[in-house]
Amino acid sequence: MVGDYLVIALYIAGMVGIGWISMRLAKTKSDYLVAGRRLGWFMYSGTMSAVVLGGASTVGGVKLGYTHGISGAWLVITIGLGILVLHALFARRLVRLRVYTVGEMLQLRYGGATTTMSSVVMWAYTLMITVTSTLAFATIFKVLLGIPNAAGIAIGGSIVVLYSALGGMWSITLTDIAQFVIKTIGFLLILVPVAISAAGGFAGMPSKLEPSYFDFGAIGGATIVAYLVTYSLGLLIGQDIWQRVFTARTPRVATVGGIISGSYCLIYGLAGAVIGMAAKALYPDLANAQDAFATIVERLLPTGVRGLVLAAALSAMMSTASGALIGCSTVTTTDLLVKLWRRTAWQRLSEVNQNRVTTLVLGILAIGIAMVVNDVVGALTVAYNLLVGGLLVAIVGALFWKRGTTAGAVASIAAGSLVAVVSMIFAGLEANEPIFYGLGASLVVYVVVSLLTPATPDEVLRAWSQRLAGAADPAEHRATTATSH
Repeated sequence: MVGDYLVIALYIAGMVGIGWISMRLAKTKSDYLVAGRRLGWFMYSGTMSAVVLGGASTVGGVKLGYTHGISGAWLVITIGLGILVLHALFARRLVRLRVYTVGEMLQLRYGGATTTMSSVVMWAYTLMITVTSTLAFATIFKVLLGIPNAAGIAIGGSIVVLYSALGGMWSITLTDIAQFVIKTIGFLLILVPVAISAAGGFAGMPSKLEPSYFDFGAIGGATIVAYLVTYSLGLLIGQDIWQRVFTARTPRVATVGGIISGSYCLIYGLAGAVIGMAAKALYPDLANAQDAFATIVERLLPTGVRGLVLAAALSAMMSTASGALIGCSTVTTTDLLVKLWRRTAWQRLSEVNQNRVTTLVLGILAIGIAMVVNDVVGALTVAYNLLVGGLLVAIVGALFWKRGTTAGAVASIAAGSLVAVVSMIFAGLEANEPIFYGLGASLVVYVVVSLLTPATPDEVLRAWSQRLAGAADPAEHRATTATSH
């Protein structure tokens, strides 16, 4: 195990070191929040893949493969499909808008008070994603060091908070690239072939597994549809994902990099399911399917290599946690605190330091919540139900329907969120119905209220069209000019 400890220690030191170096790159708000909007296609695709492929996609994907076979890949496949649709339909528009948050986009399009309501929903979503990602650290550190869950959460969470707070999106981008490379080597290039070979290869596994393990639909049509609605649609509008889109140097970079990232996710999903199938063939009587990943790593890989693969899993969790954390911080400073603390000492801090302090505080809060939360799946379900049920219609309407109005958007967000919450109370947190009920109510209310209220003023739509065409944000232009002088 000494070799494993050394590999993990080097990995952690590298992440913190990158964060420290990145402090010098984060000179402006744009640098800290969106890496100066300067990423090329390679860095863009790497960081996008890193943020969406976290612990749920890695450890959870193997678990689903252990339980359902190849159809367990559907969870990560729907994530990949969401990334592909996002970049086929939305990314070019989002890059040209040059905003920082989903709330800013809604404010720009509708010209009304949609920011606060949408930002509260988005804040809750990004914080909960941070919490659930932070919880996953306990699995790796328990296997590696045999320490209690709380200690593992504290160690992993502290590392993420430290490098995220130091350099913002530049830290996260550079660490994501390192994590992307480690995941590719450890998970795809090492663990997949080793697991398949140990299980007897593709020729030998059928004799050890039920036929359903080779059926892409075995997980159930209802579950696949639920994954599509929850994750594919959720990825279209999440602040943590949009903020990565905003880092692209050009709309073309976002499109090309996003297609590469989405395709990588599809491969990653299949790989996780295959590893799970191999674990089932080798160790069919595990008490908990959640242990399939840790078991196959611990029993099949030699020391050192095992540390690399555990570092790959750790990197998957850290990239998702850091992406959600910076998203939550951005919503807090850009959409919420700016309205609460207009004339305080807070405003005398530079924008970079405001975001740095906010990231630190929210990171500590997320670690604290992760130590006391029990129902992780329930918390994550609530976050996605509110996100998709409450915000999807208003956001898609903003981008594609000119007749949508402020009143329609506000009513839609309120109705979708309320119906989703009420449905969860009566149907339960694990039910599939709340997200569909929320979406349905949100759509009906948005269309009806928009048609019954005055159209968005021409000057608002004109400014919106100019930004979609690539006109610069005046505030960002002034900040950049001031910095250069």
